[in-house]
Amino acid sequence: MDLLILGGTGQLGRHIVSAALDSRHSVTCLARGTNPAPGGAQLVRADRDLSHPYREVEGTRWDAVVELASAPGRVREATSSITADHWLYVSSISVYALHDQPCRTEDAELVPPLNADRLSGPQDYGPAKVACEQIVQQSASAWTVVRPGLIGGAGDDTGRTGYYPWRFAHPTGPSVVVPDAAGAVVAMIDVKDLAAWLVRCLEQRLTGTFHATGPTTSLTDAIGAARRVAGRATGHGSGPGGAAVVPALPVSEQVLSEQGVNPWVGPDSLPWWVPDPQWRWHAVADTSRARAAGLTFRPLEDTLADALAFEESRGGPVGAGLSEETEHRVRQACQPSP
Repeated sequence: MDLLILGGTGQLGRHIVSAALDSRHSVTCLARGTNPAPGGAQLVRADRDLSHPYREVEGTRWDAVVELASAPGRVREATSSITADHWLYVSSISVYALHDQPCRTEDAELVPPLNADRLSGPQDYGPAKVACEQIVQQSASAWTVVRPGLIGGAGDDTGRTGYYPWRFAHPTGPSVVVPDAAGAVVAMIDVKDLAAWLVRCLEQRLTGTFHATGPTTSLTDAIGAARRVAGRATGHGSGPGGAAVVPALPVSEQVLSEQGVNPWVGPDSLPWWVPDPQWRWHAVADTSRARAAGLTFRPLEDTLADALAFEESRGGPVGAGLSEETEHRVRQACQPSP
């Protein structure tokens, strides 16, 4: 197939390109070119916020186009300028109106679509994705919409996947601060699994809307997996001849909030932690439809190991996690009063 990837140089885009090349497809990426395209792919440099960004690709009839954008204006112009037999739009589970129930299906209620070409802030992300979905569905003769949740593994520059294994491998003290959140869950899909399945969707001309979130795991078990990954990476362990990796220090949600620790992502945050009950199941969805269409998952520890290797390559997480000072302060707050 002749594939056009609108993007292709970020975390997911790069893995889609690599998976497509591995399957011997011809791949062209249209992107600003601030990052290089994966080897073997052609890069067309274009800024989609400027006029006529598609002039170099609109004269070709593509077998399939992969669209990753969140701005409705970009998607509207792309679908009107580019000719393709099939469109695949990578959306998000942020499109849903409610996040307080597990096992949502693809038919759950959506937020209203954004009535603008661009996002004005993070609050517009879900509505913008809904608008983009609708544009693709109304414009393309054949389409696939995929709604991933938390995408983890190699190249996750948000810091959400790699923070815990990194911190256990590089502790700031005698323990690693983690949320003590009974009943909390994590659902993370490996970027390699997602990318390979997206290429399969194109090859099979799969039509419809699909969830692509990872298996649901308790927050406690996921943190335990991160600790084991760090232990293997650093040569630590519980067996003879090696010191054990530092233990986790579960801290109540009340203390974390009092100490200014943020959930999910951002400065001084603890990833995977979602204390608001209205958002507790944000990352979880029913994936039975996608699994029936061939989506498979590798073990969580493999995903975390890839994320740790990525963090090692760039010197530690950026965008999520606690600073050394904040972690010291939280540990101090957990000490009993004299």
